[in-house]
Amino acid sequence: MNSTLSGVLKGIRVVEQGTFITGPCAGMMLADLGADVIKVESPDGDPYRSYQGSNYSPHFQAYNRNKRSLALDMKTDADRAIFDGLIAEADVFIQNFRPGTADRLGAGAKRLQEINPRLVYCSISGFGSTGPYVGRPSYDSVAQALSGFLSVVVDVDRPRFLGPALADAITGIYAAYGVLGALVQRGRTGQGTLVEVSMLEAMSHFAVEPYAAFFALGAIPKSSDRPKLAQAHILHTADDRLIAIHLSSIEKFWTGLLAAIEDPGIAGDPRFANRLSRIEHYTELGAALDAAFRRQPASYWVERLGSSDVPFAPINRVDEVVADPQAIHMGLFVPVENPHGATHAVRPAVQFAGERAASVRSAPMIDEQGAAIRAALARGEKWPGV
Repeated sequence: MNSTLSGVLKGIRVVEQGTFITGPCAGMMLADLGADVIKVESPDGDPYRSYQGSNYSPHFQAYNRNKRSLALDMKTDADRAIFDGLIAEADVFIQNFRPGTADRLGAGAKRLQEINPRLVYCSISGFGSTGPYVGRPSYDSVAQALSGFLSVVVDVDRPRFLGPALADAITGIYAAYGVLGALVQRGRTGQGTLVEVSMLEAMSHFAVEPYAAFFALGAIPKSSDRPKLAQAHILHTADDRLIAIHLSSIEKFWTGLLAAIEDPGIAGDPRFANRLSRIEHYTELGAALDAAFRRQPASYWVERLGSSDVPFAPINRVDEVVADPQAIHMGLFVPVENPHGATHAVRPAVQFAGERAASVRSAPMIDEQGAAIRAALARGEKWPGV
């Protein structure tokens, strides 16, 4: 990775004992900024490794790049001693076990912060560490549903889950955000702290706008509210493609759309004469626009909408994004160094001083750096160098 980006968290040492997505995502976010993340796995490895049958699934690769892997059997004294030695020198510890599991493994917050009072301890859970749901298992879909998030994005007439594991990844990002805040606080106080985030809290906060509307207006938000207010539509084209438009509240975008489609029926319809009326007749407008867009292929509408300054985008498949001129210009997809699987990945989203990551390191195989880490510790190094 480029020097500026990799140097943002240079010198920050992280022990991540995470599985599946939430903990590993938090660790990846820190690793992408240059933190040295040692992923501590059981001898069998993170279960996400075998999510699709192999021991190096693309799902695992996605959230574990830029890390080192060390397999430890926490039931043995020797490996517990190695773990404790790393904790003594670490800045951050991340785990996403079910409540109570970390304590049983000897990795609870009280014990680890006694070993290292400067440690920022990050605990990620489904529903928090106490309360009536504390013993329940939680996964991405459960958190999306319980938090209310699904209710404001899913069509009740055709309910379907969204594709990616949003709740898992979003919770991991919130966890990394909490860790960064705790590191800043430690810079002032010299003391570590316990950072806790649950999937319920993360997804409820992610849906902050619908909750604000509920508390302000007293109405229960629905999935149709946001598209109506945003004047957003998904439209079919003559070649069976989909195009998304988002007109917002700025009248010039509606005027631009009318210029692009050149449809006198839509332009002269009194139901669409102003924004409030277009919101009231959202379904009817959507049907009229869809009929107009079905007359021409996607390439035609891309040119027309672009030249009319309308906020739009074709709904691209992943392979089309990889070939998109703007994505290529931004260097959005970068090589994976010494790949064991995928040869390219999406780079970190943030740039610093105009620099962005030019590559990422491959997610490790189980215990890939284990021998080197153990050898360094045996030589008396308190923290094994990269």
